[in-house]
Amino acid sequence: MATTLAQQAPILLLDEPTTYMDVAHQVDLLDLFAMQRDTGKTVIAVLHDINQAMRYADTVVLMHEGKVLASGAPDEVITVESLGAAFGVNCEIHPDPVTGGPMMVTVPAPRRSM
Repeated sequence: MATTLAQQAPILLLDEPTTYMDVAHQVDLLDLFAMQRDTGKTVIAVLHDINQAMRYADTVVLMHEGKVLASGAPDEVITVESLGAAFGVNCEIHPDPVTGGPMMVTVPAPRRSM
């Protein structure tokens, strides 16, 4: 990452850049990428953490089995229906208390009594 930043590349292509990092380092790195974006660089990142993608991305692309299901602004793309279609997850979308954008909360399946 340091080499990429030192080279002043105009485009950053990142594949799961926060994997294996603790949450503090994830936030630091995503904030650094946001600063790069704010200086005019193009930052393209693959993120499986939906909430991180919604908080940091201007545009998201939601994919399932190699096909694009939707692309656009996070609040337009990330919906209960689209996440159900892409991941088979039961969830709710709420306003992020910090940014006001969308935030996903998973809903556990009902427990079965034995």
